[in-house]
Amino acid sequence: MKSVTLNLDTAESVKHFVNVVNKFDYDMDLRSGRHVVDAKSILGIFSLDLSTPVVLEVFSDNCGDLIEALGPFID
Repeated sequence: MKSVTLNLDTAESVKHFVNVVNKFDYDMDLRSGRHVVDAKSILGIFSLDLSTPVVLEVFSDNCGDLIEALGPFID
């Protein structure tokens, strides 16, 4: 499992993030404090506190292509 801290501070960045992660078959969650949502769910993401960075948890060790695609969001 890989974890990465992301900054999704605008509605446009959330929309772009969801478009990127939906291109990959990995299972992944977003965590904000003790709240966890499916990283591919735009409604779930908007239920999180996005004023602070969130943690993306990818349930794969070989996800370098995903991490590279998420470069603009990495905090």
